[in-house]
This record gives sequence, C-alpha cells and structure tokens, in this order.
Amino acid sequence: MIESDDMKNFFSKCSSAGNGDFKRALNTFLEGIGLEFLRVIQDEIIRLKVMDTRLLLSSFHKSDSNGVWELSEGNLTLEVGTNVEYASYVNDGHWTCGKGEKMRFVPGHWNGNRFIYDPSAKTGMMLKQKWVEGRHFWESGIKIMEKMIPGLLDAKVQQWMESYFR
Repeated sequence: MIESDDMKNFFSKCSSAGNGDFKRALNTFLEGIGLEFLRVIQDEIIRLKVMDTRLLLSSFHKSDSNGVWELSEGNLTLEVGTNVEYASYVNDGHWTCGKGEKMRFVPGHWNGNRFIYDPSAKTGMMLKQKWVEGRHFWESGIKIMEKMIPGLLDAKVQQWMESYFR
C-alpha cells in the first residue's frame, strides 16, 4: 500500500533531482571519471617507461595548456587527451625518418649517454631509418578504465538512489 505522504515525498524528490541537482551530480561524476582516466594514463606512461619526457606526462593533466579537456553530456560530453604533437607517435609507433629517407639529422647535444634535443643546436646525431614500436599507453589506459567504470557506475547509481529516493 502506498501512503499519500510517501507518494508526495517521492515526487518531490524526483522534482528535486530534475531541477538540476542530478545533472550537477552527474557532471561532477563525469569529471571525476575524466580525472581518473588522466591519472591512469599518467600511470601507464610511467609503467611502460614510455620516454623520459615531462611534457608528455604533464600534458595528461586537466589544467595543462597542452591537455584537451571538455565536459558536457547530451549536454554531458567528456573529452580528455593531449595536444602534444608527438603523443600519437609514441603511442602508435613511428618511423625515425620520412618516406624515402634513409637517414636524417636531429639537432641537439649529448649529456653523458643521454641525447638532448635542441632545434637550435649546430650539433646533433644522424638517425637511420627504423621502426620505433609504439608503447600503446592510451589503449592500456582505456582497458583499465573499461574494467573500473562498471563498478564505479554501480556504486554511484546506488548512492544517487539512496540520496534522491530515501
């Protein structure tokens, strides 16, 4: 048997959820998922020993100028990523030289056994044409998130149900 007061209470909660409360909560949840994904990508870059670069690693951060960040859905869309030009080469793999080239000059200098790229340097090194295998940190991060999201979503829906309909 449904009590009249219970029915009024239920519809009041539905109205409250529909008046922007739920949308704000969903927006916050999506932003949290995006931040978690960025953290996972950073962890994968480190775990896979992608390369010694702070630019690529730091670009997967919400406030970095090289990071891509957008949030909306229906009105809610979540877009994360990086504007660092070489990120896709590191992830997908690449040839060290352009098509038809056997070798190419890379400007820079050596610091011990570490090469420092410097576009203005008069010294540098010659690279032979070879394939550099990608590290696939992006796909690895997506696989991790695909395993995490169902549990996160289940917990969040349960929390919303308890919050809005108790």
